[in-house]
Amino acid sequence: MRQAGRYLPEYRALRGRAGSFLDLCYDSDLAAEATLQPVRRFGLDAAILFSDILVVPHALGRDVRFEEGIGPRLEPVRDLADLAGVDAAGVADRLAPVYRAVRRARDALPPRTALIGFAGAPWTVASYMVEGGGSRTFARAVRWAEDAPESFGSLIDLLTDAAARHLIAQVESGAEAVQIFDSWAGVLPEASFRRCCVHPVAAIVTRVRAACPQVPVIVFARLPPRRYLELARDAAPDAVSVDDGVDPGWARRMLQPHCAVQGNLDPLLLVRGGEPMEREAGRILDALGGGAFVFNLGRGVVPETPPDHVAQLVEIVRTRRR
Repeated sequence: MRQAGRYLPEYRALRGRAGSFLDLCYDSDLAAEATLQPVRRFGLDAAILFSDILVVPHALGRDVRFEEGIGPRLEPVRDLADLAGVDAAGVADRLAPVYRAVRRARDALPPRTALIGFAGAPWTVASYMVEGGGSRTFARAVRWAEDAPESFGSLIDLLTDAAARHLIAQVESGAEAVQIFDSWAGVLPEASFRRCCVHPVAAIVTRVRAACPQVPVIVFARLPPRRYLELARDAAPDAVSVDDGVDPGWARRMLQPHCAVQGNLDPLLLVRGGEPMEREAGRILDALGGGAFVFNLGRGVVPETPPDHVAQLVEIVRTRRR
């Protein structure tokens, strides 16, 4: 999950210097600094690039902005005519500032600290593009995917190509692992899940692996447990990052035979801290720590998280590991 955010005072100060959120994503020096801040404070094993999944539609020529207190707003895509003449070939050129941030962060990180790049999965990015912003159900995107699968598939294909190019360019700039975020895959009906989530993610994994065979690919989605198994088995990533609704014992039995597991502490327990956080972190580590595992949250760090609780959690995990 993105480590920087409003819970860190140093990030809030940096954000105030940047102007808009997109300005921060595209300022290579500031984005690299935001990437480094959590590692300096907590000594984490990996840093994740400071950026956003919506830089890809922005690079495809769509208007994207972030409104304070509201979230992303996008020029909506209502049909394929809105994408006439758009292709993914120039995405890497237009996102050059992001790759400069990758290089600067990699140069500044300790040698043993990994750098993770990321991109949004085609379905999740498409859902924002079609709705014109965030939604609880992404009903318009679901309806298009269900009613006109061929035309919606053209949008998915475009975003699959763009995401693969974006991830490979991050690796070429210094990222040592990449993560694909399909945060809204859980709203897809059964009939559309394989077509809009599993198949595109599998295509991205295949392309990244062919271009960068040494680089692990992680996939995060919020899903019912049985769909995680389908994603792990059929998209074949190196790791699946599970949300906090997944039982760690189930993940050990069903997912770890296929791939590494990443996750999955409830972010609200990180806010609470103390004994409840330690007890649940121990339960996760007991269940999953015997196999290939990356300890993480099950969703992103929320703004009200006390930084001291993050430091406590890092120490809990490291003590257990020792």
